[in-house]
Amino acid sequence: MNGKTISLAVILGDGVGHDVLPVATEVIRAAAGAEGVEVEPQVYDYGALHYLEHGTPLPEDVEGLVRGLAEKHDAILFGSAGLDPRTPEDVNCRDLLRALRFELDLYVNLRPSPLLHPDFCPLKKDAPIDLVVVRENTEGLNVRVGGNFKKGTPDEVAIQEDVNTYKGVSRICRYAFEYAQRHGYPKVTMADKHGSIIHAHGLWQRVFWQTSEEFPDVEGEHYFIDTLCQDLLFRPEDFGVIVTNNMFGDILSDLCAGLVGGVGLAASGCIHPGRVCMFEPVHGTAPDIALKGIANPFAVCLTGRIMLNELGLGEAADLIWEAIRSAVREKKTTADLGGSLNTREVGDYLCAHIQKSSA
Repeated sequence: MNGKTISLAVILGDGVGHDVLPVATEVIRAAAGAEGVEVEPQVYDYGALHYLEHGTPLPEDVEGLVRGLAEKHDAILFGSAGLDPRTPEDVNCRDLLRALRFELDLYVNLRPSPLLHPDFCPLKKDAPIDLVVVRENTEGLNVRVGGNFKKGTPDEVAIQEDVNTYKGVSRICRYAFEYAQRHGYPKVTMADKHGSIIHAHGLWQRVFWQTSEEFPDVEGEHYFIDTLCQDLLFRPEDFGVIVTNNMFGDILSDLCAGLVGGVGLAASGCIHPGRVCMFEPVHGTAPDIALKGIANPFAVCLTGRIMLNELGLGEAADLIWEAIRSAVREKKTTADLGGSLNTREVGDYLCAHIQKSSA
């Protein structure tokens, strides 16, 4: 941040990103403005729009683009990457999303899943569900180390390596404990499968318990991944911060989102503390409703809440949270949550609530 100004890169991406990002940007500007900070968004049309105008979704030098974005801006807000109804199936900006995570070493994927209303939980539980998945974001199976031998033949062999380093596991476990301590969560649950994946998850075991000893005020707890998935369905209110590897974190965060209303409410931040970070909703491109003006903007607005917190604007982040809670109470929502408003109308309500609250 430069004094009282945030330079924000807004990457529309593919599909429904075009619907929700302009609305969320205005909500973020209203919240930050209430704290005396101006948000200066710069919109980038990488993805479908870029393909339609230039014949390619991205510039040729994606890594250079990422470095340029990090040098120019304080934060990056990303819409969605994947299918877009206006482009061929294999044309999208997934390579940019991947490059942002890995080139900027955004090792934390923070995915909170708080329950806004009991009706949103498919279990119909009237319980204070407040789940936070802290997912390692730069290692594991997702680094694509491996290959194919005799590809396309009946004798094909496919190998995918699960990469885990002491540095990577240590820093994500530490982040989880620090997050729990800072936000008042009493424990951190670590999920692995070390009974079967003995080398990689044996490392997770050692590092997690070593880190736990440094935080005596936060309980450490271990679960096998399959048992945790089961217990999250039976008693989700018993869990809070969950730390795990890249692949398990991807799966768990969608499960947790399902417990509180679905991916239309799922926010995330790709974070490296102290550096330029990237923030994106979890819902993907939603091609069935893209470009119709009916998409739920809550996920990306809640993503903006994570971003403002990361930038040190806690009061502004709280304004977004309270505005969304009010919209849920008053049924000022899109149809997927039982309301009758379109995307823009939900954004207008949130902005008005923020302005009223701050006044």
